[in-house]
Amino acid sequence: MFFRPTHLIIHHSKTKDGKTVSWGAIRKYHVGERHWSDIGYHVGVELVHDHYEVLLGRMPYTEGAHCRARGMNKEALGICVVGDFDNASPPEAQFNLAASVCSWLCHVLNIPVDNIMGHRDYDPKKTCPGSKFDLDVFRDRVSMVNAPIFGVHLR
Repeated sequence: MFFRPTHLIIHHSKTKDGKTVSWGAIRKYHVGERHWSDIGYHVGVELVHDHYEVLLGRMPYTEGAHCRARGMNKEALGICVVGDFDNASPPEAQFNLAASVCSWLCHVLNIPVDNIMGHRDYDPKKTCPGSKFDLDVFRDRVSMVNAPIFGVHLR
């Protein structure tokens, strides 16, 4: 079933990010333990060896399994920034790469930057993307990033 996302919801994995890929472990947990059809998120940003990478989760045209509150699985792409940002701020390189991919997604899908939200905005029991992840600064960074490929500023 195709859906047209109107929002991006930013999450953190609440796990320590290391130099080995934990995206596979998250997928294994979601599929094996939670019995979902796939990982709940559409995109992940994590440290792989010595650099940050963007990893594909669910296909972007399929409903997510990342934010049940207020029906947002049907409205939003889930972006997981791997790490625990309740205890420390995200590393600048990871923060910037997440902003870059969100800039591109906003451009391609015509999603306003103001529609980038945290899981915590919909579910008060959640801290996603972490208490030390500043969503206002993130949205500003997204709007200032030149969207890759298209070379345009988002406003």
